[in-house]
Amino acid sequence: MLAGNTRDPAPSSDIQGGANLIAPDTSGMNFYRADPALTDLLRIHLPAALVRHIEPHLDRLGSLCGGPLDEAARLADRNVPVLHHRDRFGRDAQYVEYHPAYRELERAAFGEFGIHALSHRKGIMGWPDTYPVVAKHAFTFLFNQAEFGMGCPINVTDGAAKLLSTYGDAALKERYLDGLTQTDITRLTQGGQFMTEKEGGSDVGTLATTAVQEGDNWRLSGEKWFCSNADAEIVMLLARPVGAGPGTRGVGLFLMPRHLDDGSPNHYRIVRLKDKLGTRSMASGEIKLEGAIAFSVGRLDRGFAQMAEMVNSSRLSNGVKSTALMRRAHHDAMAVARGRVVFGSRIVDLPLARRQLMKIMLATEQALSMSFLTADALDRAEAGSQDAAALLRILTPTLKFRATRDARKVCGDALEMRGGIGYVEEFATARLLRDAHLGSIWEGTGNIVAIDALKRAVGRHGAESALAADLHARLDDAASVPQAWRDRLRGLVDRAIGFAREVASRADHEADARRATSTLYHVASAVTLAWEGARIDAMRGDARRVLLSRLVVDHRLNAPDPFALSNGNTEFAIAEHLLGDGPANMKEIAELLTAA
Repeated sequence: MLAGNTRDPAPSSDIQGGANLIAPDTSGMNFYRADPALTDLLRIHLPAALVRHIEPHLDRLGSLCGGPLDEAARLADRNVPVLHHRDRFGRDAQYVEYHPAYRELERAAFGEFGIHALSHRKGIMGWPDTYPVVAKHAFTFLFNQAEFGMGCPINVTDGAAKLLSTYGDAALKERYLDGLTQTDITRLTQGGQFMTEKEGGSDVGTLATTAVQEGDNWRLSGEKWFCSNADAEIVMLLARPVGAGPGTRGVGLFLMPRHLDDGSPNHYRIVRLKDKLGTRSMASGEIKLEGAIAFSVGRLDRGFAQMAEMVNSSRLSNGVKSTALMRRAHHDAMAVARGRVVFGSRIVDLPLARRQLMKIMLATEQALSMSFLTADALDRAEAGSQDAAALLRILTPTLKFRATRDARKVCGDALEMRGGIGYVEEFATARLLRDAHLGSIWEGTGNIVAIDALKRAVGRHGAESALAADLHARLDDAASVPQAWRDRLRGLVDRAIGFAREVASRADHEADARRATSTLYHVASAVTLAWEGARIDAMRGDARRVLLSRLVVDHRLNAPDPFALSNGNTEFAIAEHLLGDGPANMKEIAELLTAA
């Protein structure tokens, strides 16, 4: 199936001698070649040799995502998993039936590109070492532009391998780690993460699942309420050992296999699959634990803290996936705007449409920059940098909070660009919008994540100091950006950090946590876009990314006067640069940074 695209071709303008009446979509597009910003950021954050190595693989994945993988994702979304409780001989043998298109997606993600194992297994795609997080998430970013649902199985398999390799004993690693990191589909054991219970979703300390020791093993009893990748072969989950104290301190981390050593099913069952708004291709279920055999991972009194590391990695992945949805929506909106003529003009040439396209672009580029900034911080933290670890602590929830919320609006606006037909499931826009709503729920709702960013990362850990130092250092490094603009950004950094500290220090201002988190995100992205623009200008003479920094300040940080006209000339000039294909160096764009 990966050899070609089976979907109906986009209509040609000369079919039957008439003009297109329906705007083209992204069918046949190579999502890597269509995204020079991605290439630029990889060249900024990765060694040149690694970029050269992965580019052909990214190019292939970009081509597949605009063709056969996109078609497979469409089919898998429409043909949802089915839970069977018995086999055809009447035996109690639960299994989930997937459409063949879903298996095609698995073969690409887990097999050909090994996205789940890039941080764990050497030699994937011919690279002699494991891949840094930045490189891994370049593949995540492209793959999820075609298929968002499988992003969860990829991520939790990756996370399960990380938990096992970090905290598991030698015997557990020997038994299960190879299967979790396999790229041979016949030997792969996908991972799962069963956290949520009826008693407690975000409030993990109230979970009611119990663990009773039985020799070297444990028996788990209880219910898990929302279990994605429900039929995973290896599951990481939390349970409270009998006799342990209340709250999160009494919770242990366990590894639970789907099948026992003799091949029989473990003592738990899938009660039903969830009928979800989005990510319909992937099976999420309710699980009943009936004395399931499991193995403790790490210290029993540190289970929640250990699982939290997987959650934080998942939050970064979530931000990248939401960015992928935005980029796909942006591609689709631009295909419509450039490919359809209304009232005698292309949509892209109409002033109001250009403004909407710029809003779609701005949120997308902010999220792309913040995703790779956060991934780079994780790479440096894992290499031993304490400063990067503190930076990661504040960037991760900040990215997760804002990018996932922006994805909902961006995908909705892109659907609107296509008009009524965008609401029809034959086009990708409807699926993008459905999937986008998961991001702000997955691994903590917006309120929970904003509180984590402000009350914990800032109030408890002081991580905002690392963010301030990092942003000021990037402004120092961007010497080619006009001094006046860098000075303005410095002032905004100091104000955002001060506001975050004030909110974090006052119990009566928890309601400001969301606004303070958004402010940190917007200021950090404005600085990062300026820094990137300076680096890209030095590499290939294109500073246009700095103009996005100005748009962040104008539209995301400054409160507009609802009765004032916008400065059409300045916005028009910025849009000409950003919606055009040609580069613009720092000298060409400098005046636009401070124009009224």
